[in-house]
Amino acid sequence: MSEVRLSEGESFESLLRRFNKKVQQEGILSESRRRQHFEKPSITRKKKEAAKRRKSSKR
Repeated sequence: MSEVRLSEGESFESLLRRFNKKVQQEGILSESRRRQHFEKPSITRKKKEAAKRRKSSKR
């Protein structure tokens, strides 16, 4: 759970910008999108292997 406190004299826009940045850094949105639909373990393994192949081919 991300939490951002409003500093004295801070505008709502800057508070929202800080909150969005913190959520992005913690990976909350990407995690929720990943968990939105159930994925079988075999598919998860295949995706991991494909990512490894892509990463190794770049080098």
